[in-house]
Amino acid sequence: MTDLQLSWTEQDEACTARWHSESGTPPPRRVQMADDTMNADTAFRLACEGTALLWRGDFQNARLLLQAVARRAEPKPKKAARKKAKAADVTPAHAFHLYRQSQAQRARILGMLLIPVGEDYIIPLRRAPDISEACVEAYGESTGPFVVSLRELLGVVSAHEWRKKGVEIPELGARIHAHYGVYSPVRGEYVDLVAKAPLPGKALAFDIGTGTGVLAALLVRRGVARVIATDQSPRAIACARDNIERLGMSGKVEIETTDLFPDGRASLVVCNPPWLPAAASSLLEQSVYDPDSRMLKGFLSGLASHLTPGGEGWLILSDLAEHLGLRSREFLQEEIAKNGLKVVARSEIRPRHSRATDESDPLHHARSAEMTSLWRLAAA
Repeated sequence: MTDLQLSWTEQDEACTARWHSESGTPPPRRVQMADDTMNADTAFRLACEGTALLWRGDFQNARLLLQAVARRAEPKPKKAARKKAKAADVTPAHAFHLYRQSQAQRARILGMLLIPVGEDYIIPLRRAPDISEACVEAYGESTGPFVVSLRELLGVVSAHEWRKKGVEIPELGARIHAHYGVYSPVRGEYVDLVAKAPLPGKALAFDIGTGTGVLAALLVRRGVARVIATDQSPRAIACARDNIERLGMSGKVEIETTDLFPDGRASLVVCNPPWLPAAASSLLEQSVYDPDSRMLKGFLSGLASHLTPGGEGWLILSDLAEHLGLRSREFLQEEIAKNGLKVVARSEIRPRHSRATDESDPLHHARSAEMTSLWRLAAA
């Protein structure tokens, strides 16, 4: 998050306001006033040129304008066809980097439509909704006026609605409620794997990188007497505590703020690290992207010293990085072996998300081959 100043000129007067960006995006250097008279073509052109638009019109019209700009930011059919024709000329890794480049460019363009937010998270625009509850959940209590991108603000509101609704987890017989910036367990494949794998013991388990707390709760539901769940994200810690309390499991799950392992040893240590070794550009992406496989390496290097005799470490990992040429299966196997570990067994499942079958996805070839595996590891 940034806490810098945004500067602009309005009615020949120099103005400033606190700039807010959860992703750490710096404030735009060029800012122009915009209202209901601005059309989408003009807005798109200015955004592409690096000019931010500080909205002074109707809030709902700003939403419509953002949608129109988003449509213009999508690849044109002919251009997309040319890219597809050239796909055979690039490696999967290069295709991934081009995709990330395209996504970053689109995010930059859509982030150029700015909204003023006043005291107590009141938006001083016509037909503006009450976003105070959503903002308090995401940002904490109000600390004064600021300017934020409409795209981020809509993400905050969307996260608030998802948090209220929750995600049904059949294996739990309950819903898990994700907080803003915490990855929701909408991809249930890894939950399925943990629900079916044979438990090596039921006295104590560690859940490393707990996120929403879904796996810690599932282990309790399966009969584990005590679980220590860890995370280093304050948002994840608050989210996991909320879910564990909601499920009535506070007496069996302890939640600690730490990087990777708590003190001691357990008969079961579970970890579902981010599966792609690349830099994250937002809070949510930190659950998907792990630069240089830092968390994966850290889990494997510390696992043996945190297992009781006969204990197991469960590594839940998608092989999408392998199909994209970002990390090899040999690398994973070497990391397992060099850290004094052996593979007891491995189970796998195909992803059920829509992208796995979407042929228009730029990474369809890799996604269609993806498998998520649960590696049961033990000290060698």
